[in-house]
Amino acid sequence: MTPSIASKKALSLMQPFLTGTAIQHSKRKTLGLTGLLPSGVETFDVQRRRALLQVRSKSTPLEKYIFLAQLRTSNTPLFYKLVMDNLQEFAPIIYTPTVGTACIEYSNIYPFLAAPGVPDGLYINSDRMSELEQTIRNYQPVPDFSPEIAVITDGSRILGLGDLGSNGIGISIGKLQLYVAVAGIDPRRTLPIVLDLGTNNEKLLQDEFYLGLRQHRPADDQFYSIVDKVLQTLHAVYPKLLIQFEDWSSEHAFGLLEKYQDKLLCFNDDIQGTGAVILSGVINAIRRVQKETGLDPREHRILFYGAGSAAIGVGRQIQQYFETELGMTEEEAKKVFWIVDSKGLVTLDRGDRLAQHKTYFARNDNEGQQYKDLMDIINYVKPTALIGLSSTTGAFHRKALERLAELNPLPVIFPLSNPATQAECTFAEAMEATKNRVIFASGTAFPNYTTPTGETHVPGQGNNMYIFPGLGLGAVLAQPKQISSKMIYSASKALADALTTEELDQHWLYPSLTRIREVSREVAVAVIEESIREDLCQDETIKTMSRQSLLDHVSKQMWHPTEDLNASI
Repeated sequence: MTPSIASKKALSLMQPFLTGTAIQHSKRKTLGLTGLLPSGVETFDVQRRRALLQVRSKSTPLEKYIFLAQLRTSNTPLFYKLVMDNLQEFAPIIYTPTVGTACIEYSNIYPFLAAPGVPDGLYINSDRMSELEQTIRNYQPVPDFSPEIAVITDGSRILGLGDLGSNGIGISIGKLQLYVAVAGIDPRRTLPIVLDLGTNNEKLLQDEFYLGLRQHRPADDQFYSIVDKVLQTLHAVYPKLLIQFEDWSSEHAFGLLEKYQDKLLCFNDDIQGTGAVILSGVINAIRRVQKETGLDPREHRILFYGAGSAAIGVGRQIQQYFETELGMTEEEAKKVFWIVDSKGLVTLDRGDRLAQHKTYFARNDNEGQQYKDLMDIINYVKPTALIGLSSTTGAFHRKALERLAELNPLPVIFPLSNPATQAECTFAEAMEATKNRVIFASGTAFPNYTTPTGETHVPGQGNNMYIFPGLGLGAVLAQPKQISSKMIYSASKALADALTTEELDQHWLYPSLTRIREVSREVAVAVIEESIREDLCQDETIKTMSRQSLLDHVSKQMWHPTEDLNASI
C-alpha cells in the first residue's frame, strides 16, 4: 500500500525516532521505506560503534557538537544511547563548555545541524505575536506526542558569554538533551524554546549571517507584556507543561520567577537549580569540615565573589539549610554570607544604587568601612568558604588561596563560573596553593590532580544536571500545583545524601556520573514526596505509594533509547 501524502508527512516528522539501518525489512515495507535504505540490516550496537568511531575522529569539540546534533535529528535513539553510555565524555560536548561555543556560532552552523524538515527547536518571534498559538502548535517532532517540559530562554545572558540573542536556542536544546539522558524524559515530549526579542549585542546586529531579529531589546514594560502572553499561550495549549527558565538577564530572571512561580508550574535553573546543586556540595563540605576539624557548622563564614542571579540563588538555598537543619533564624543565617560584586563588598552604605536582588545580603555591620580588593575582603571577613560566580578568569589568585588556607585547615573553594576559561581558579591552582587541603567543587570539569607523591585527587563538579533532570521528572510525575522552595530543597538534600560509602571515603562531594540515572531517580522521588507532604501533588495514583513503590514507579517512567521505538510509532 502506498503511503498517503499525510502519512508521508507524519513519517518525515517521525524519522529521527526510527533506527535507520537497524529497521527490519518487514518494517521498512510497512513504513514505505523499501529502497530508501541500503539493503544491509544492522544491530543497534553496530550503529553505536560506528557513530562512536566517527565522533571521536573529529578534531575539535565544535565539530563533535555538530556531528552529534546531526545524529540527534537523524537517529534520536542512537544519539541518546551514545550520550548515556559515554556521559562523562559527551556531556561537555552537548552542554557546557562546548555549548557556549556552539551558541556563539549558532547562526553560522545552524544550516548544518538539522535534517531537512526536522526542527531543532521553537523560535518565537516577538514581532509576530498574532500568530503565537499556531507557532507553538507547529512544533511537534512526532505526531500525537505533547511536550511535558519546555526550556525557554531569551538569550540575554548565555553562560558567562552575555547577550547572544536567538543563538541562545542551543542552551534550551542542550538542557533538554540532559533531561532525556539523565532522567529519562521522553525526547518526543521536550520543547526547546528561544523567545527572540532582539539583541543589544551590536556585533550580532552587524553580522550578515545572524539569524535572529535585528533590533534592540524592548523596555521592561513591553518585555513583561510579551513574556506574559507567551507563557499564557503555552499554558493554554499545554496545561500540564513544566516550564524551565534558562539564562535570562539577572533582573528579569528574578522578576519572572517572582511573578510566575506561584501561578505556573515553573522554576529557574540558574537561580534555583544552581542553588540546589551547590547547596548539596556545601552540605557535604560542611559535614566533612565538622567531622575532621570539629568546626560548628554555625560558625561558617561564606564569601561570594559575584552577585548575579546565580550567586544570590545559591546563597538563598544555602541559607535555607542553615535555617532548616541547624535551627538558625533567618537573620542569623543571613549573617553567614558576604557578597562581592564588581565594586567590592556589597554594603547598604556603599553609596551606589544596588540592584534589587543584591539588597537582601547587603551588609549593614561594616561600620562605614568599604572594601574592594579581594585580599582586603578576605582579611576582613576571614571566610571559611569562598564561592565564585563572577565569570572573572583567575579572580582567586594564589595569594588569596594561600590566605584562605592560612585561615582554615580545610578551606572550601568553589570556583563555579562557566565555561572553564572563565573559572575563578583551576583545581590544580587550588591544590597547590592550599598544600592539597582544599575542599573543591567547580562549575565545569577540571582534570584530576596528582601530587608529587603520586596521590590522585578528583575535583568535585557542581553540575546542575545532578538536580534539574530529577527535579523535572518528579514534577512531571507528581503534577504539583507549583514547584515550592521546599521541593527544591528536598531535591538538594536527596543529592547530598546520595553518596555511597566508597564515594564518601574518597572525599567526593557529588556522586559518580556513572550513577546519574540512579541519582536522578532519588531526586525525583524526594520531589514527589515533598509535593505530597505539602498537598501540592495532583496525581492521585501516587499519593498513597510507599517509598519503594515510588522508586519502582519512577524507574518504569524513565525512557531508554533501546526501547522498541520502531514498533511503538
